[in-house]
Amino acid sequence: MKNTQLTHIHEELGAKMVPFAGYNMPVSYEGVNIEHETVREKLGVFDVSHMGEFLVSGPEALNLIQKISSNDAAKLIDGKAQYTCMPNADGGIVDDLIIYRMNEEKYLLVVNASNIDKDWNWISQHNTMDADLKDVSDDYSLLAIQGPKAVEAMQALTDIDLAEIKFYNFKIGDFAGAAHTIISATGYTGSGGFEIYVKNEFAEQVWKKVLEAGADFGIKPIGLAARDTLRLEMGFCLYGNDIDDTTSPIEAGLGWITKFTKDFINSENLKKQKEEEPKRKLVGFELTERGIPRKDYVIADADGNEIGVVTSGTQSPSTGKAIGLGYVKTEFSKPETEIFIQIRKKTIPAKVVKPPFYKG
Repeated sequence: MKNTQLTHIHEELGAKMVPFAGYNMPVSYEGVNIEHETVREKLGVFDVSHMGEFLVSGPEALNLIQKISSNDAAKLIDGKAQYTCMPNADGGIVDDLIIYRMNEEKYLLVVNASNIDKDWNWISQHNTMDADLKDVSDDYSLLAIQGPKAVEAMQALTDIDLAEIKFYNFKIGDFAGAAHTIISATGYTGSGGFEIYVKNEFAEQVWKKVLEAGADFGIKPIGLAARDTLRLEMGFCLYGNDIDDTTSPIEAGLGWITKFTKDFINSENLKKQKEEEPKRKLVGFELTERGIPRKDYVIADADGNEIGVVTSGTQSPSTGKAIGLGYVKTEFSKPETEIFIQIRKKTIPAKVVKPPFYKG
């Protein structure tokens, strides 16, 4: 089990620690609902240093990225980031990731912790153009400072004008005494804020200064449980739940990051699937009676026939409703369609809704 640079601090704070993607990670400190509310109303800081980081550089860097990713990275300019996925050869997804363009010949790929080795092997395997690849996952720590007070609270830690960093843009500079820090207006919560990439040697210093700077604004450390409820309220996919090696980006509603203006791995088959419409689609749903949907629960029609499966579900702290994501046969995917979730021995009615569930 790996530790992050901050594991000892989480333990000192009394966090409930769990194994996650091979790391010892804080799942909660005070409780998921309190932490969730803190991010929605004020700001919180997450240690997400388990995420993977790869540098792709050299004259062939963009060509490699274009081959392995579904989005069009040629549209990136320096200081911009892009959400994308890596399709596999069978119609599924190797991983979803964020690409940062540092300059014309240097890109940072941020991948899911549980997929670091798999992604590295996949990208290396397809690096026929001999771009320069470097796995820097163990060199960097990543803090996500999320919430509506993030800009105001963190401005004291940097000379960079945080309010000027637009969504999915980033700047590199000093932050909390750490030089060459990537300050990225990205996140997984839907409540604004930043993701801060620092060298490991600065991680503890930056964590402490972030908490000090945010103290007057109500900042709290936040665990992975609230990270999950926050992302689910936005309808954001979680790899391993809502997308995986067997789900296509078209089925998953990720057509917006699947651009057929270029060739990439399995692009012809995915284009055909988009044109013909897939047999199943990932939808959001809300229960209309009491119950909580969980991963792998069966989704049925009014006659009890199985039409799909729940991939993520929770009781939404922000809306008070039981919400979820799941794959259903395409004919049941329109908003307001009635579906039924089989929870233990009960069949609970639900309706299809278009995410985000939280509109704040």
